Amino acid sequence: MKPHFLIALLLTASFAFAEMDARQALAAGNVDEVIRQLSSKTAATPNDAEAYHLLNRAYFVIEKWDPAIKAGEKAIALAPNSSEYHMWLGRSYGSKAEHSGWISGMSNAKKARAEFEKSVELNSMNAEARTDLAEFYMEAPGMLGGGKDKALAQAEAMAAYDAASAHWVKGRLAEKNQQFDVAEDEYKQAIAVSKRPAGDWLNLASFYRHRGRGPELENAIHHALEADKGATHRKSNVLYGAAEILYRGGRDFNGAAQLLRRYLNGPEKTEDAPAFQAHFLLGEILEKQGNKLAAAEEYRSSLSLAPTYEQAQNALKRVSQ
Repeated sequence: MKPHFLIALLLTASFAFAEMDARQALAAGNVDEVIRQLSSKTAATPNDAEAYHLLNRAYFVIEKWDPAIKAGEKAIALAPNSSEYHMWLGRSYGSKAEHSGWISGMSNAKKARAEFEKSVELNSMNAEARTDLAEFYMEAPGMLGGGKDKALAQAEAMAAYDAASAHWVKGRLAEKNQQFDVAEDEYKQAIAVSKRPAGDWLNLASFYRHRGRGPELENAIHHALEADKGATHRKSNVLYGAAEILYRGGRDFNGAAQLLRRYLNGPEKTEDAPAFQAHFLLGEILEKQGNKLAAAEEYRSSLSLAPTYEQAQNALKRVSQ
């Protein structure tokens, strides 16, 4: 083996490990370290699309939409045929649209739709992208390309390979149409056909929260936690999701706090529920219960992982006054 080839191989291996470590750190919630690591990597290897993509996701999770978009656009420029990259850039545009004024919001919403549509075009089996696109269609006005009929078409397209997601979209559409009995039935059908029923039980619990049906909410949470126990996956955000629904629904704050502590003390975290967000949510619960000292400690723990997370910064200032 020639020396220069060996060096190239070692460099490739080190970059692969760096990407794996970045994904693990992102799931663990150590966002500041992820951004530092990936920024160094993109400076050293400016043609690494995956590094820019992960940087997009890192900024996204701390709600820094502009740098997220910049990184996502760079990833797309380097790898224009990645369905996943287009999906995440669409999420970044969409989130910025939600937090922008009217003119900027319209512009970014149109960009979000284009990215979701491109993601689905590139991979018609990408159920996450189809679900994102369906959500856009059902929420956006017609002038931005929205339409409930378009959302329904996405659900029908998913039915053959992800029936649970298809039922979820139909449930959301029924809710939008104030057909609440139909919506509840769709969410229950999603559970019946799901390969990951714990998450679909949480979707049903969320529906009950919006309808103010507390006892049914708690029962659905119980089923979600039981289903999660029997799952074969190593990583799950069900504990976090259950805690958030209980808290937002004004139910069993002590139980919600216990679930978050179990999640934080467990060996595995997920990118959908990074540790810094779990600490922040636990802080919110403790603050709601009147325990400002304990809440402040959780906000500090959140900021130790994500120092620029503005929600935790503001919350810490609030409880420290």
